[in-house]
Amino acid sequence: MPAITLRRHRAEKGSTKNVARLVGVSQRTVQRWVAGRPGIRRRPSAAHTRRIDEVVRARWQPRVRVRQRARAEADGFVIHTRARFGFAAPAGSSDDPRVRWITQYLPGEVARELFAARDAGAGEQQQMVILARALGHAYFRDGGRRGHGLHIAFTDVEFADFSIG
Repeated sequence: MPAITLRRHRAEKGSTKNVARLVGVSQRTVQRWVAGRPGIRRRPSAAHTRRIDEVVRARWQPRVRVRQRARAEADGFVIHTRARFGFAAPAGSSDDPRVRWITQYLPGEVARELFAARDAGAGEQQQMVILARALGHAYFRDGGRRGHGLHIAFTDVEFADFSIG
């Protein structure tokens, strides 16, 4: 019997009736799946195994996302990206926008701002503005110690990968 059936059974506080309702089988069928006595235990069919997997994923993934969001908002995150990035500076300047590989830690305030924008229905472009401002502050302005008042260009993103501590 798949371990996910036992986990789902535990998650439902031992209620075979609740598991049966979620999976769409009889309570007796679930009882046979989780029975501890040899000879009584049967394995769920492939279709039931797929359905159990769907139920587990539907309930598990949202909780994982909530935990990761809380962690990013509390501890910050690291962005690793390849994009055209720099100050809007005269051509030939060392800060002229060019394709750069950047790996930068961003604080939890940025994560909160990004999540709030996404929750409010902000598009990708608006979220890019938030990232540009945060990356410019952390990468070019060295946390606010230099480069005050300069406009940051963050365009032509090839990829962006986020990791949470």
